[in-house]
Amino acid sequence: MTTAPDWQTRVGDVWAAEWQRTDRSFADFAPHLDAAILAVAPDHGRAADLGCGAGATSLAIAAARPGLAIHGVDLSEPLITIAGQRTADAALSNVHFTAGAVPGDLEPSYDLAFSRHGVMFFDHPVTAFRGIAAALKPGAPLVFSCFRSPAENAWASDTVAAVGGQFDSPDGYAPGPFAFADRDRIADLLATTGFTDITITAADYHYRAGEGADPVTDAIDFFRRIGPVARKLADTPDADRPALLDRLRVMLADRVRGGVLDFPAAAWIVTAHSQGSGQ
Repeated sequence: MTTAPDWQTRVGDVWAAEWQRTDRSFADFAPHLDAAILAVAPDHGRAADLGCGAGATSLAIAAARPGLAIHGVDLSEPLITIAGQRTADAALSNVHFTAGAVPGDLEPSYDLAFSRHGVMFFDHPVTAFRGIAAALKPGAPLVFSCFRSPAENAWASDTVAAVGGQFDSPDGYAPGPFAFADRDRIADLLATTGFTDITITAADYHYRAGEGADPVTDAIDFFRRIGPVARKLADTPDADRPALLDRLRVMLADRVRGGVLDFPAAAWIVTAHSQGSGQ
């Protein structure tokens, strides 16, 4: 389970250090999500990127909608710093980032809210989504993405199996990458927190874990730092860790094709609209 304090400390720090490889892992997915956001994004007004990370989605939407003022928020100050640097490098004036809680720090009257795989980490999702609905103008859209089941995401299920781990079904909601794998859970949550016109669409893509001169070593270095393999290895005694890494290396080597190491990945793209406060 990954909680809010984790994102403010060790998890956020690691993701900030690994933002380039993390963005690479989502590179094949980003066009799907960006298209879904732009399909409902207004030309003008205010938008919020919830759990914006290093800012990739904010920057893409800001470039496509120069009249839309985008506010990216994330718990991790190091990630916000990187997002700000990338904004300056891109010379975009319609996007800014602040470190803070989501959605408690948001002001009302947003015309759009969106998130790339950020909503699965809310400690209290009912409270969080009610806050998002309250921050949106009546009828304004929310678009977010989240992973489907571990079984449909081999980058997680196969790598964890290679190091002797498994995914247990939690008893109820638990923050983490697969918290919203169940589409019925998503639909029920949104319907009870102030949203309507809910659509949930499956998106399949290639999750790039490694490339370059040695894509296997590149992938191992990435998985050792981010994701379920990292947690499994952290819980393994030092003496046993080399054997697990050897098993992981063998499995990864079988997946290299054309000098890159890709995994099948599966996500939901969710679009809904705020019913307005008090509804």
